[in-house]
Amino acid sequence: MGTILRLGSLEAELIFKKIKNVHLSVYPPHGRIRITAPEHMSAATVRAFALEKLGWIKSQQRRLREQNRETPREFLEKESHYVWGKRYLLKLVDSSTTGVDFTKSSLIIRKRPEWTSARCEECLEEWYREEVRRKADPLIRRWEKTLGVKVNKLFVQKMRTKWGTCTPAKGYIRLNTELAKKPRECLEYLVVHEMVHLLEPTHNERFLKFMDTFLPQWPALRAKLNRIPVKHEDWEY
Repeated sequence: MGTILRLGSLEAELIFKKIKNVHLSVYPPHGRIRITAPEHMSAATVRAFALEKLGWIKSQQRRLREQNRETPREFLEKESHYVWGKRYLLKLVDSSTTGVDFTKSSLIIRKRPEWTSARCEECLEEWYREEVRRKADPLIRRWEKTLGVKVNKLFVQKMRTKWGTCTPAKGYIRLNTELAKKPRECLEYLVVHEMVHLLEPTHNERFLKFMDTFLPQWPALRAKLNRIPVKHEDWEY
């Protein structure tokens, strides 16, 4: 983990490495900023440099937001929803037993007649949460053996800016409920990514080597998860 560099109303993660150029990156899906700078540079110099590029940073963040904007769901019949990377048409069925099912083409919400759209959304969100947990648990058990680590607790919750997090000191990992909308292989990538943090807490070269060793296809899976490539620029300084 690097240090936090404040750029007006924005924050950037600053990491110093043995490199020649400054690397400024804006990551999907929400425009997280990371600056990797040569070790000989001071934080003040990097900040002054980044402030000069503030227009570029904001334009990239705006572009990411526009590309990732999803039309708000209204929970109407035949509305499109995604489950594990596949598109389904919503079907609402009044029932004495509530829950979610899906067929080859339909996502079915069994609901009470008096339910509002907001209540239907809550039902689906809870189902997504349980889906992520149900799929993640066996992946964790399998990768514990491969990586030689132990996950003490899994949390699944709605997160606005991250797909997952890890707390190495406690052996906790958190996964975003939204992963249930992505292809299943993206979930495995996130599980491995967060579990590798139990071996290496930061995104340094050691972390990347672990990822390359245990999941060589991880860059392609990350790209599939985010749908668009990382936006970045390199400058000599």
